[in-house]
Order: sequence, then structure tokens, then C-alpha cells
Amino acid sequence: MANFNQVILLGNLTRDPQLKYLPNQTPVVEFGLATSRKWKGPNGEDREEVTFVDCSAFARQAEVINQYCQKGKPILIQGRLKFDSWEDKQGGGKRSKLSVVVESFQLLGSRSDGGQGGGGAPRDEYDQRPPQRGPAPNRGAPQGQRPQGGPPPQQPFGEEEQFKEDDIPF
Repeated sequence: MANFNQVILLGNLTRDPQLKYLPNQTPVVEFGLATSRKWKGPNGEDREEVTFVDCSAFARQAEVINQYCQKGKPILIQGRLKFDSWEDKQGGGKRSKLSVVVESFQLLGSRSDGGQGGGGAPRDEYDQRPPQRGPAPNRGAPQGQRPQGGPPPQQPFGEEEQFKEDDIPF
């Protein structure tokens, strides 16, 4: 069975990041993130639900988040869910927590706020995911148009190659 574990969140830090070091001296930062959802209730009244999420980041990402982020600042993160469980030392019961491990992020806000003006840093500097293979997307041509002299876009399944049941990963 195929598995997929990815989270994308945009929210504000609920507390200042806490930088610590693992025994092997790898930096790790922990911070809280608040996201909200707004909708109209059945009576037409405005409703809002806030969700608080614990997040952690490692290595260079941890150092950058610790340096440039503080309580209240907006951030966009992409990561994966992690489930931790442990025995409570005081009560003896089982405890658990679901958190997000940051794999990439983008600082938001204006430069005067200490953010990156919505542009953020270059993707590879804060992204710990492996680089994607294939041609880089063309950022210079308007959307829907291909650059002059460039190769035509390739379709995943053309007329010559038909979709087969064996191509389904599950």
C-alpha cells in the first residue's frame, strides 16, 4: 500500500523559537504555529476556528528560523507529521503528541518586519528534500506559453503510450 505524509501550513508563530542541540551537535528548533479557518455558520454569523500545531526543524533550517523568526511572525511551512508517545513519569499514564517536522519553509512579511517580503529565501537554502529531476520550470515566460526555441511540453501519457493498470502504484 502506498503512503503519503505531507503537510503545508501557513500561520503565525505562537511563541519564540527554542533552539537546542542534539547529542551529535545537530541544531533543532521547536516552535508553535497557529492557523485559522473562517467560515459562515448556519445562521450566517462569521465563525473562526484556530488550530495550534507544534513544529520542529533541524540543521541549518533550525538556525535560520531561530535567527529570523519570533512570536507573531507569519511563516509558510511544508513538512511531515510525526507521532510521539511516552509514559508520563508523574501520573504513570500514556501520553502522545502529533507534531510537524519542517522539511522546507518560507519566511513571510515585509523586510521591515524581518521577513522576506513574501519571496522568501531561495528554495534550496531552506529545503532539505532531495532535488527533483528533470528540466527546471521556466519562470520567464507568461503562464500557458512556452519560451521561444524551447522543447514542446511533454504529456505523461501521449497517444503512443496508453495508461496501463500496472502504472497504478497501489
